[in-house]
Amino acid sequence: MVAKMLVLPIIIPLSAALLSFAIRERFRRVQAAISLSAALLNLLVALKLFKTSFEFVLPWAGFGIEFSLKSQHFSNFIVLASAGFAFLVCLYSVAFLQYRKTYKLFFAFLLLAVSFTNGAALADNLLVLLFFWEGLLLALFGMIAIGNKGAFKTAIKAFIIVGISDLCMMLGVALTGSLAGTLTISKINLPLDGLGSIAFTLLMIGAISKAGAMPFHSWIPDAAIDAPLPFMALVPAALEKLLGIYFLARLSLEMFRLTPASWVSIMLMIIGVITIVLAVMMALIQKDYKKLLSYHAISQVGYMILGIGTAVPAGIVGGLFHMLNNALYKSGLFLSAGAVEKQAGTTDLEKLGGLGKKMPLTFICFCICAASISGVPPFNGFFSKELLYDGALQRGWIFYALACAGSFFTAASFLKLGHAAFLGKLGPDKEKLKEVAAPMLFPMVVIAFLCVIFGVFNFLPLNIFIQPILGSERLGAHNFSGFPADLKLVAVTIAVLLAALLNHYFGVKTKGSALKAVDHIHYALGLSAIYALAEKRFFDPYNLGLKIARRVGKIAFCWDRKINWLYDCFIVNLTFALSGQIRRWHTGNYSTYLVWSLIGSCIITLFFVFSL
Repeated sequence: MVAKMLVLPIIIPLSAALLSFAIRERFRRVQAAISLSAALLNLLVALKLFKTSFEFVLPWAGFGIEFSLKSQHFSNFIVLASAGFAFLVCLYSVAFLQYRKTYKLFFAFLLLAVSFTNGAALADNLLVLLFFWEGLLLALFGMIAIGNKGAFKTAIKAFIIVGISDLCMMLGVALTGSLAGTLTISKINLPLDGLGSIAFTLLMIGAISKAGAMPFHSWIPDAAIDAPLPFMALVPAALEKLLGIYFLARLSLEMFRLTPASWVSIMLMIIGVITIVLAVMMALIQKDYKKLLSYHAISQVGYMILGIGTAVPAGIVGGLFHMLNNALYKSGLFLSAGAVEKQAGTTDLEKLGGLGKKMPLTFICFCICAASISGVPPFNGFFSKELLYDGALQRGWIFYALACAGSFFTAASFLKLGHAAFLGKLGPDKEKLKEVAAPMLFPMVVIAFLCVIFGVFNFLPLNIFIQPILGSERLGAHNFSGFPADLKLVAVTIAVLLAALLNHYFGVKTKGSALKAVDHIHYALGLSAIYALAEKRFFDPYNLGLKIARRVGKIAFCWDRKINWLYDCFIVNLTFALSGQIRRWHTGNYSTYLVWSLIGSCIITLFFVFSL
């Protein structure tokens, strides 16, 4: 009976989602009550399940495929984290979406996303995991599509990009099941050689795509503009990061034997640093609050992939701790963007300024979250990044150097964002602005508070949530909580942050504007041309795919016309011509037919004579 509790994190939000679809739009208070109640009940169940360990198994599709759920520390942690974020975003959205036409649909898709996330986290069968994994894609599509006028195209883009990566994951599931002789996740343990490395790579593509890593990232900045803002705070910032990195960690720690000597480890670290640097370089030049944050959502996942890819305890713990920290401060930052959009009516940084005076609590929450993502001590992001730096340095100085470069650009872009939006002069049309309502403010305050607590008292998340994932076998007697052991790395981090501060000061002084504080990087020799191409979406893999598809389509159409001409024109005309000639030859004259018969007989006789 206790094991049946495992279906509650799936059933509760799913039932509330279906009920939300059925409720009429005009019953908004009922809708809000159902959504908040379901989110709160889901959170209470997640708290109850934490620290438990049991299974729930039912026959499902035959052929040994079972509906198998398993409660263990890692999956329980993901369910608890997703439940906490879902409740906070639900509470926030009640006020943010108060007068939006998509009020009902947003909450329905939100609860659907939570249900599928919980199912994927608890699944102990690869096909069951795949079922919930694809269900989340449908919820993702729905939540984007209900946005503004251009949202449907963005939803299609997200669906195609993530769908292609999920096809790779399906192939990986089939190959892994064939190699392991089972689809039960907890029973799979394969070496990373030959077909095993191919299976890992295919599954890894699905995991990093869900997390939002490059090159499966380009829908996220578009969704930041087109989708309802609370969607960004919940799905790309929290649920998908948690689920994608969760699955990548299970691949690396349980299902396959990832070691520092493996080429797969190098591949993961390369993907990690590429995602860190390229995404943050794009974030640096953005002039829209939400779009800037969206590129950071991509960049930060690079740190998590880098940490897990190191395959050393410090890096793995840092990557998993950063997964939790990123979900916190990134959600908080998107919620602060929503507060600005709600009150100021825009997230265009050129139209903002001086909001800190009118929205002081939002500004404080922003500062804490921005300091956390930048790795400023003593906030939570600082401690997870230091562990990541330690692990990266153990594997090679180049990975450490690129991770530090990412931190420099992160700090520089948030100095620009905070200065442009919250400091400076307040526009005359913004004089009547005031702080957002309590339902929107409360989630931001809670998240900012956790960013402080998980930093100052980092032993709480590390000892309760993160380090038990690796277990004593991998950790030994080492405990990564407390202040970083390598003070040299801390000194380098502080130097990087000071360099970012000096860079901002220099930019503001020379350009006279916070928004133009990084123009000397944007338009630097060698970078300006690359940035120009990037801003025209020249490097967008989706656009490149469309161009290739169009060219292939044109070639295929050209061949289709030629084949069509061959069968519909040439052969038809030739048939008519031949048949007309044959009709002319058939005159009805007996002697003519006799001549043709004699000629045919001679040809047949000659054929047999020469063929013998």
